[in-house]
Amino acid sequence: MTDQHPAAVPVVSDQVPDAAVLPGPVSAAPDRSTLRLALVVGGLVLAVLLGFGLGRVNATGATTGNPSLAAEHTDPPGVGPHSHGTTTSTEQGAATEPGGLAVSSAGFTLAPLDAEFAAGRPGQLRFQVRDAQRRPVTRFAVVHDKPMHLIVVRRDLTGYQHLHPTMAADGTWSVPLTLAQAGVWRAYADFTVVADNGAQTAVTLGADLVAPGDYQPRSLPAPATSTTVDGFTVGYQGTPQAGATLPLTFRIDGVGGAASLERYLGAYGHLVALREGDLGYLHVHPEPELVDGQVRFWLTTPGPGRYRLYLDFQVGADVHTAEFTVAVG
Repeated sequence: MTDQHPAAVPVVSDQVPDAAVLPGPVSAAPDRSTLRLALVVGGLVLAVLLGFGLGRVNATGATTGNPSLAAEHTDPPGVGPHSHGTTTSTEQGAATEPGGLAVSSAGFTLAPLDAEFAAGRPGQLRFQVRDAQRRPVTRFAVVHDKPMHLIVVRRDLTGYQHLHPTMAADGTWSVPLTLAQAGVWRAYADFTVVADNGAQTAVTLGADLVAPGDYQPRSLPAPATSTTVDGFTVGYQGTPQAGATLPLTFRIDGVGGAASLERYLGAYGHLVALREGDLGYLHVHPEPELVDGQVRFWLTTPGPGRYRLYLDFQVGADVHTAEFTVAVG
């Protein structure tokens, strides 16, 4: 659009001066209709220019977003299954790094208040999640029915526990915990922090716990696609590959056929995968409904190695855990 500028508009007064008292030659004064037209044209030009400027301001605000408009916690769009605890790449959703490898991440720190336990004796684990100013965090989103998921496992990947601590008003979480055998154990805190403006940040942090004593690590069982637990036979189909998102479909059979699975924490199963060596953490949730009576997950493994899978499922109000070793090439 080419800018157009109207001719200079004279100052308008309600009183038109008498020509007889004006010095010098008398020129024809514009009539009032001409003056009104000039004012209207000038006003339209001014309005267009102001509107253009405001439009640019609004467009700039739209690109930066309004941080006070935070959405409620929802699962990613699509079929619903997803993973916690991984840093994902923008290319094809490939996971680049498992979670739980650090005690601090995204400005938050896992601070255990009790780090040493007597092997085989009931104890109490207490911890806080602290922000960058070392203040205890007290606002968490409820994700899969709980504001905090705590996974505890010995560093040889035995003794798996999936716990749900409770939080006191000062931000201290606590949960009964028994470390069955001596050794170094890994605790993973899987949670979503809610900021004052409603923004949510999902974080998985890890810290070591110790049960002093004679530590005799166990070798990881050989890879297998079927196992038994508590009278159930659990098997899966699918072949995980490093950097690829592929389905794993689990079938759980009881006496007489397929087990009557119940929802546990809002889903028909929960799958935790831990990588041998660095104990990198993946927490995977399944499709929202059973597929031909089976539980289907979409698993993205961040790199090659051996992984230990822990499948939590519920039948008859009891939660069971089936374990598998998977070699990923």
